[in-house]
Amino acid sequence: MNFETVIGLEVHVQLNTKTKIFCSCATSFGESPNTNVCPTCLGLPGALPTLNREAVKKAISFATAIDAQINQNSIFARKNYFYPDLPKAYQISQFEVPIVGKGQIEIVLDGVKKTIGVTRAHLEEDAGKNIHEGEFSKIDLNRACTPLLEIVSEPDMRSADEAVAYLKKLHSIVRFIGISDANMQEGSFRCDANVSIRPKGDERFYIRVEIKNLNSFKFIGKAIEYEVQRQIEAWEDGVYEREIVQETRLFDPVSGITRSMRGKEGAADYRYFTDPDLLPVFIDEELMKEGRDISELPDEKKDRYMRDFGIKESDAEVLIGSLELCEYFEAMLEYGANPKGALTWLTTELLGRLKGDVTILNCGIDSEMLATLVKRISEEKISGKSAKELLDVLVEQKGGDVDALITSMGLEQVNDDGMIIEVIERVLSTHADKVEEYKSGKDKLFGFFVGQVMKEAKGVNPSKVNELLKERL
Repeated sequence: MNFETVIGLEVHVQLNTKTKIFCSCATSFGESPNTNVCPTCLGLPGALPTLNREAVKKAISFATAIDAQINQNSIFARKNYFYPDLPKAYQISQFEVPIVGKGQIEIVLDGVKKTIGVTRAHLEEDAGKNIHEGEFSKIDLNRACTPLLEIVSEPDMRSADEAVAYLKKLHSIVRFIGISDANMQEGSFRCDANVSIRPKGDERFYIRVEIKNLNSFKFIGKAIEYEVQRQIEAWEDGVYEREIVQETRLFDPVSGITRSMRGKEGAADYRYFTDPDLLPVFIDEELMKEGRDISELPDEKKDRYMRDFGIKESDAEVLIGSLELCEYFEAMLEYGANPKGALTWLTTELLGRLKGDVTILNCGIDSEMLATLVKRISEEKISGKSAKELLDVLVEQKGGDVDALITSMGLEQVNDDGMIIEVIERVLSTHADKVEEYKSGKDKLFGFFVGQVMKEAKGVNPSKVNELLKERL
């Protein structure tokens, strides 16, 4: 039997506000445990929440980016459940009326475009973090009450590759519009995948399994692929209804398998009701205008690069794959580098030399240094070959003064026409027999003459040699 995979994703994006969503505690990462806390995020009796305006603004920005409905009136609810890292034993979230309604995200996979529906995106508070060490379990509540935007997709994805493409596009959007750093290692961008299968041609939805807290594109793909195979095998073995149940599972990246964590609750199990401590949210026109004023989206940036700079689509795709790469590239242009030179020396030459954990952010070579290198090539002050030698040194010593290195390394090209002509005359005189052969039609000898001139006049500008040699011959 042929099966179809059905995937829907719930993505939790930590918003980069300076303070938490319902109190004034800082959201900074890496602080000592339980220092960014107060009576409100600790859930102490009598403490009252106050909604963070900036979190609402960032939700509006996301809605604008995905062309989604924005509900000017929305409400917060209490989602009741007990976890050790949630002191209140309920989470303040949105249920019936979220701030962001239906929207869409377009993905491209193997050259084919597909639109993935977004059901909703709602604001909520994060829980704390459990730390298990040997026989002890510890709790750090610094993350409790941090603002989250939970983005829920339609079950429109049909493969692990489509799911990863959607997540990468979503990750790119939230970073480019500046609402989150989306650092997956720090938990700022994490995903729950709802996975089910059905016979091809069957439009019904069967039992779905939720894979919880995935924070790596690679692991997300592997987790979905394993879960799909597990469900197919259960169906083919005739044990689908017994072994596949609605539950939450965890993915073990070491073994590559998912394992049961707990039964999956339905909405009724959470006993949602309107939070009595928070007023209904009304978004006025001023806040709506602020939220809708967003930065250039990745696809818009790609189109501009192709239109304004003549960059190929595949190269533009490489650039928009990273916000830092786009910012570095555009800074190089501001320092006077030409677009195609900036593209090549950034994406091919510099990135090709960075190994391990070294990135353009910590390699020590800033955009001005690389732009200067590209300009010196355009000015024919140094050759491309010499520039590669110079870049090797810059990478090794983590930056430096480009012009000073050109001088100290003796890389500056000779552009003195008189000196070059003098060398050309000597070469042609020495190889008079080959000059006659060239004149009789052996055009390939031109390369021989160029080589002889370059050999005798070290550091000479090759384009100058070509130009003057053609004139002389």
